[in-house]
Amino acid sequence: MHRLGAFLVLAIAPFPVWAQLNCKCDATQPETLKARECSLCAEVEKHSADKPVILVKDINPRKPNRWLALPRAHASGPHRLEDLPADQRTTFWTTAIEKAKSEWGERWAIAMNGQKVRTQCHMHVHIGRILEGVETATFVTVVSADQIPLPGDGGFWIHPATESPNKIHVHLGEQVTETVLLR
Repeated sequence: MHRLGAFLVLAIAPFPVWAQLNCKCDATQPETLKARECSLCAEVEKHSADKPVILVKDINPRKPNRWLALPRAHASGPHRLEDLPADQRTTFWTTAIEKAKSEWGERWAIAMNGQKVRTQCHMHVHIGRILEGVETATFVTVVSADQIPLPGDGGFWIHPATESPNKIHVHLGEQVTETVLLR
């Protein structure tokens, strides 16, 4: 029986545990921001209200080469990119891409995990250096930040197109995406 239990643990270990967020974050009630899943909402509140996008170094010691981009706006429940009006999404992407380029030149990438695996209520993207050999054949090519499609419940990652640094490849439909970035 003990071996069967060990087998079951090992058999399901490769599968991600779906995040169950309890998003009761409310910026008008600071005590709600003490919950772990609300920590990025709390981080946004530390910054000037006139900044539409907040850029912060990732504090996870296992990700020393990463930055996070967070929209200033809050939404109820788990925040989604779709919660931002189109002009705010364009500002968000433009700011995140500029930061990525300033850190990693043409080796930049930005990743957002899907709704099922997120651990934070506040929508955010991971900014980092793309790993070698992660490009897949499934992507959409866009030429500007305002063309980046909405991901729905899935995650996605973007990076400069190899055929033209003036274009962007958008990889959609994955849940765990930040693994394409250098830790």
